[in-house]
Amino acid sequence: MQSALIFFESLPNIALGIFTTAGLVLIALSVGFVVGLPLGVIQVYWGSSFFSRVVSVYVWLLRGLPSLVLLFLFYYGVFPLFGIDLPPFFVGATVLGLRSSAYQSQIFRGALLSIDQGQMQAARSLGMSRSVAIRSVILPQALRVSLPAWSNEYPILLTDSSVCYAIGVMEMLTRTSLQVSRTRAPVPLYLGVAVIFILMNYIGMWLLHYVERRYRIPGFGGS
Repeated sequence: MQSALIFFESLPNIALGIFTTAGLVLIALSVGFVVGLPLGVIQVYWGSSFFSRVVSVYVWLLRGLPSLVLLFLFYYGVFPLFGIDLPPFFVGATVLGLRSSAYQSQIFRGALLSIDQGQMQAARSLGMSRSVAIRSVILPQALRVSLPAWSNEYPILLTDSSVCYAIGVMEMLTRTSLQVSRTRAPVPLYLGVAVIFILMNYIGMWLLHYVERRYRIPGFGGS
């Protein structure tokens, strides 16, 4: 009973971190999408170009380094080197988004490859340029096909958002740790925040699965 009381007394403070965590995830998902989609397109349709090789190196590096290492690298190294002064929140969201873009690029790459290339040939035979055919014919289908795999980035980013604790972002884990220091009751507080993470994961995935069902291509891939 005492443990529950401690948690509920600390909940208003911890709840402020929920919005910060949600903001980190939403911005990172958006950055990952905006950067990852063109990277996937380059790899599929300009596979032998110099740019494709650059993309491959980018993807290899960002997938190969832990989120925490990238966070420190950008916060203490890359951004200060270029004179970029961002609050910790935006550094965290940007780094998580860039790392996610490496994974999302491969999701979009797979979805693009799953579209019958005869559709590109048909579009070109109708007089469309390759860029117009990609934008108007291929991408609308590929984005819908990619939804099941793309939605998995949400729980990954949600759990990764806690590493932003290391640079002082006031997300849920940071606020919970501050409350633990004040109350000296780690078990109820960390257990409570774990439940909140699970609820956020469930709600987010439910919404994404709804979008997935709403825009699923009937009959594609056995759906």
